[in-house]
Amino acid sequence: MTEATTISDLSRVAFGDHGKPVAIVDIGSNSVRLVAYQGLSRALTPIFNEKAMCALGKGVVTSGRLAEDGVDKALKALRRFRALCETMEIDDITVIATAAARDAANGPAFLGAARAAIGREIVLLSGRREAELSALGVISAIHAPDGVVGDLGGGSLELIDVVGGVCGDGVTLPLGGLALMDASKRSTRDASRIARKALAETRPLAELRGRAFYAVGGTWRALARLHMRQCNYPLDVMHNYRIQTSEAAAFAELALRIDSEAITDIAAVSTARRPLLAYGAIVLDEIIRRAKPREIVISAAGVREGLLYERLSAAARAADPLLCAAREQGALLARAPAYGDELIAWTDAFMASSELDETFEEKRLRHAACLLSDVSWRAHPDYRARQATNIVTHGAFVGVDHPGRAFLALAVVFRHQGAEGEHDFAALRGLLTTRLLIRARVLGSAMRVAYLLSASMPGVLPQTPLRARHGRLTLTLPAPRADLVSDRLMNRVKTLARLLGLEAAVETVA
Repeated sequence: MTEATTISDLSRVAFGDHGKPVAIVDIGSNSVRLVAYQGLSRALTPIFNEKAMCALGKGVVTSGRLAEDGVDKALKALRRFRALCETMEIDDITVIATAAARDAANGPAFLGAARAAIGREIVLLSGRREAELSALGVISAIHAPDGVVGDLGGGSLELIDVVGGVCGDGVTLPLGGLALMDASKRSTRDASRIARKALAETRPLAELRGRAFYAVGGTWRALARLHMRQCNYPLDVMHNYRIQTSEAAAFAELALRIDSEAITDIAAVSTARRPLLAYGAIVLDEIIRRAKPREIVISAAGVREGLLYERLSAAARAADPLLCAAREQGALLARAPAYGDELIAWTDAFMASSELDETFEEKRLRHAACLLSDVSWRAHPDYRARQATNIVTHGAFVGVDHPGRAFLALAVVFRHQGAEGEHDFAALRGLLTTRLLIRARVLGSAMRVAYLLSASMPGVLPQTPLRARHGRLTLTLPAPRADLVSDRLMNRVKTLARLLGLEAAVETVA
């Protein structure tokens, strides 16, 4: 498979008619959750997401049984979820249960009652299977992962190695927040000792040094959200949020040593989850101390997304989820969806003629930006850049890190406002390297030329190539398109040429 095929063609495989909606009901040790998706797709779009904090696993370590009040809450939630799925006319429903139901003596009785409540068969996942699905979730949502996935739930911690699209053998440990709180009798000192002993000989951690640790699970996401608020981070997107190991260790120690209620912005964490923060911090701190990963990467995708990713065809799994999502946004919001693909081809040829080298990652980001270039056209012209930025920075995109999101946002800002728009989004600019910022300026400037040529409609760009040759940037128009030339168009070509250190020219050919 060629690089060009991977970027330009495969995203079409998973795009189009989603078919019928699908739903996952996840009966966990701490929460019971329903997530409904628009359909089975490489770029999943949630249409409904609700959780009930039931704490099913509270006390299982000490009593061996699911908590009765947790059982009652869970069954009530499952009956509601059944009614919601009927309302949304969802027939494709997968129901899974994890550590609490797996480990408790009354787990089988609960699963029988749960089956009646939800009206579906329930798949009880083994610890190894849970680890495998968590890894597949990360593979589906993070571009080219390389490290260890850690899925921290209420009852257990699953660890599994991932490299690209391949996962190793997973292990499960009784280090979930509720389990660790019970086993330590709420002593953080004892909890640290228990975590240290359990992680001492854990095989996946042996190869983690210098690689990424992919943190899955609500408690770790809550810790990361607090870290994000503490450092006044410019994006409010949790997926693919990255924390350098030294910062993560310091923040974990802070969360462990002080009353969680004293942490700034603690209101961002649900009351039910706050008591578990310290135990999540203990486990994370021990992993950092023992395995010395390069960074902590938060993944919003886990078991549920892994289940759906596993169901895709091999061709759909090979598609780029960022390009699939960008293509879908363009189809829904752009004036003419076909324009995005023409802009990709037009900028491909322009970049090939320029002296700017481009990595594979930079190329896929450029393609995504082309697909998103016209998503805010319905807004007032004065606000199109801000509208597009909101769509890009807060969209349910996966397969892109935060600097990549900033690149996409700024490229579209430059497309609408030119260089003067950069100062309105200085915080996003801080997420980019100088190299990426320059490429965002160049791409945005090129898209401004393309817009004046085509009005974002298909059919024009294939006839009007833009090429850098012999020290000149030349826009060529066929004679039937000669009337498109204007002073404004020429000024935009000159602006782009200056960014490249070239002279500008517009020529008409017979």
